[in-house]
Amino acid sequence: MQLQKTIKKENLRKVVFLDRDGVINRDSPDYIKSWSEFEFLPGSLEAIRLLTLNEFAVIVITNQSVINRKMVSGKGLDDLHTLIKKAVTSNGGQIKDIFYCPHVPEDRCSCRKPNPGLIFKAKEKYRIHIATSVMVGDSAKDIECARNAGCGHAVLVKTGNGEEAEKILKGLCGTASDAVDAVKLEIPQGFKLLKFKMSEYLKNIVKLIISKI
Repeated sequence: MQLQKTIKKENLRKVVFLDRDGVINRDSPDYIKSWSEFEFLPGSLEAIRLLTLNEFAVIVITNQSVINRKMVSGKGLDDLHTLIKKAVTSNGGQIKDIFYCPHVPEDRCSCRKPNPGLIFKAKEKYRIHIATSVMVGDSAKDIECARNAGCGHAVLVKTGNGEEAEKILKGLCGTASDAVDAVKLEIPQGFKLLKFKMSEYLKNIVKLIISKI
């Protein structure tokens, strides 16, 4: 009888999940299909560096329907992600892993945000305490994904689709304060949305994540 080997999961004590397009890099209505179309948002490399220095494991979770739309191959997307990780590393940060959903909405999969499948996939690979993790996104789908997965915190940035998401989330969470600093909005089941009214970029909120979470 052959004994099955037990694979020990790496323990990640502090985890920040980042959306990709609109948070790390500029988004495009035509999708990001190659390194030549990829542009880091101002300060995003520095933001990831600061998270890394403060012992946060950065994991990217992103919807990439370009695969099933036949616009990019799986290898092409993997090659792009390798270049992104190299650029982050050369600037003193680290992306621990990247999980993506290749499906289009019509596929009705469990991994396309706002479904929590990508976060659950990360949890299968690593030992993560989801209830203390943070999700940073630019869309309502990112925030809903965090809530569906049971993340302790979610942060909305106003890059990408942030302005539109802000309107949607106001309806979901009640009226937000106009204060410049962080506002905690309580929604059901203890989930906290850390909402930064004036934070245009990821770099503007990293120090608040480090100090408050």
